Amino acid sequence: MPTSPTHTPAPAAPPYQGLPLRRPTRPPVLLPTAPESAELYGPVFGRTDVTPLDHDLTRHHTGAPVGERITLTGRVLDSRGHPVRHQLVELWQANAAGRYAHQGDRHDAPLDPNFTGTGRTLTDADGRYTFTTIKPGAYPLGTPDNAWRAAHVHFSLFGSAFTQRLVTQMYFEGDPLLAHDSVLHAAPGEAARRLIATFDPALSSTAKTLTYRWNIVLGGLSPTVTPA
Repeated sequence: MPTSPTHTPAPAAPPYQGLPLRRPTRPPVLLPTAPESAELYGPVFGRTDVTPLDHDLTRHHTGAPVGERITLTGRVLDSRGHPVRHQLVELWQANAAGRYAHQGDRHDAPLDPNFTGTGRTLTDADGRYTFTTIKPGAYPLGTPDNAWRAAHVHFSLFGSAFTQRLVTQMYFEGDPLLAHDSVLHAAPGEAARRLIATFDPALSSTAKTLTYRWNIVLGGLSPTVTPA
């Protein structure tokens, strides 16, 4: 189950309504009734696609990325607390300046030529995952009230089929922007607290990075992911 005891202050921002460009303007597209038909049009993921370096986002380029190097680790658990083994876990994030390596990001922060901000791994027999990366920076939403997003990492998990994909976000304890992040507080109360990773000084003292622990629970009374 989630391990973070971090207290999340009451939100100091209005509820998240989404940016206008993200709001749907057309009705949903109905897929064919056969479940496997959706997989014919989606990306194909398999264990052979995951390489030994995919989990270390600091080694994807010839140079070292700029920023605070961190380790993210935890377990993927089912609703009964049992480990989910050999689960494909992907993440994506902004760089240390708060900018994504994506053409759609118009933030005027600098890009890092040595940091793409995407990674993937498979959980082990105990359901554990580990990533080495750079702590992402905060960035403005571009709204009239000058709201900012707290530092966060996007996580994506796949079951046995692409149609079972689940997506969530992870935050960092102690971040002063947690109280002002309307996306975080779209998950009320305890649900929001479950999205905050805990700094682990014991693990950090034995590694070359600062380590944060965050368990991911699929379903049940305390889920940390929702359908994409």
